[in-house]
Amino acid sequence: MQRTTRIFSIEHIKGFKQNLLSWSQQFETALWLDSNNYQQQYSSFDSALALEEFTSIKTDYTNAFDKLKEYQTITKDYIFGYISYDVKNDVERLSSNNYDGLNFADLYFFQPQKLIFIKGKNIEFHYLKMVDDEIESDFNTICATKVTTTPSDSNEKIKIKLRIHKDEYYSKVNTILDHIKRGDLYEANFCQEFYAENASINPVEVYKHLNDISEPPFASFLKMDHQYALCASPERYLKKEGLKIISQPIKGTAKRLISAIDDDKIATDLSRDIKERAENVMIVDLVRNDLSKTAKIATVKVEELCKVYSFKQVHQMVSTVVSEIDTTTHPIETLRSTFPMGSMTGAPKVSAMKIIEKLEETKRGLYSGTIGYFTPENDFDFNVVIRSILYNEEKKYISYSVGGAITEKSIVEKEYEECLLKAKAMKYVLQNSK
Repeated sequence: MQRTTRIFSIEHIKGFKQNLLSWSQQFETALWLDSNNYQQQYSSFDSALALEEFTSIKTDYTNAFDKLKEYQTITKDYIFGYISYDVKNDVERLSSNNYDGLNFADLYFFQPQKLIFIKGKNIEFHYLKMVDDEIESDFNTICATKVTTTPSDSNEKIKIKLRIHKDEYYSKVNTILDHIKRGDLYEANFCQEFYAENASINPVEVYKHLNDISEPPFASFLKMDHQYALCASPERYLKKEGLKIISQPIKGTAKRLISAIDDDKIATDLSRDIKERAENVMIVDLVRNDLSKTAKIATVKVEELCKVYSFKQVHQMVSTVVSEIDTTTHPIETLRSTFPMGSMTGAPKVSAMKIIEKLEETKRGLYSGTIGYFTPENDFDFNVVIRSILYNEEKKYISYSVGGAITEKSIVEKEYEECLLKAKAMKYVLQNSK
């Protein structure tokens, strides 16, 4: 599919990005990806905005990867979208029967009519031929856009509820620990939902607030008519650059401290924490195994093991695992063979997914799934949907979930505290955004 490309140069990128996001809200479909200029090794652009469906695919989990494979192969263009966690049911003989207050489709991708990349101070417009005469006027309109704050319909403070209360959480984690003692699994990522009913928000304002206090490298804002994902993810699931595949699982979290000395110490303590390192190494082993299914022999390597990266809210322990695939390997097969990501399931993966499905109260849906894109050259990049607020405007239902890795060394009280730490940013912005 042919696109017309025009490049403009801008001095005040931060202001332009704010304008761009506000301007995008006139469209029914919009997907914004933002690295927040976080310095990381594997990066293709600073930000991207995909707008308006030309073609699309929306489906439940049944044969989802085969349908995506066909759509991506035929389209031969940029496509943007998401794969929900419940597409696990396409990969393995599993099911998802828990409560779902959001009703997102299991898989959705679209070929955008309008596509804008920010790279340094350059703004690249990649428009389909049918709309390429709008590039100049769109650029001028974006530059002239005045960002105004539109308050939500409701002035009432949003009341956050817990799907699993504290005592019940303790009981469920102890059940997982019993499974671990019996040898059914050795790590499980157990998640819980926080939610609000009959509640309205201004999605753009909440997203901006969440992004500003986190500034993560894999942020995204998704609008599909009345459904929204406001994502401040620090984690990459999978990236393809040519024949190289990169996975960067996160396991291990510590809060940031005000004192620089104390903050450095807690980061150092995290890097040496035996339990946190054990969690991370377990998932690295799982990722290595997943990547080996499509990798050329002897190409799976661990580039970084248990390296601590610092974000605005927390320190995180990140590992980088890479592999090389053959030219004949379809990009969808690499996704299929690694999905869902190990950092959000546990190990062994299938056993962990069965156990957490029984113990969790909420269908995960887009949470712990992935948002990203494919290029015309068959490259791709996908995040992990964590630190995210999901919103169904029509149902007035707001949801955010958090989880943690349960291992034999887990202390129930500390796992609960870690969940509350991870949930802190989402709760704060929901109760303090205009």
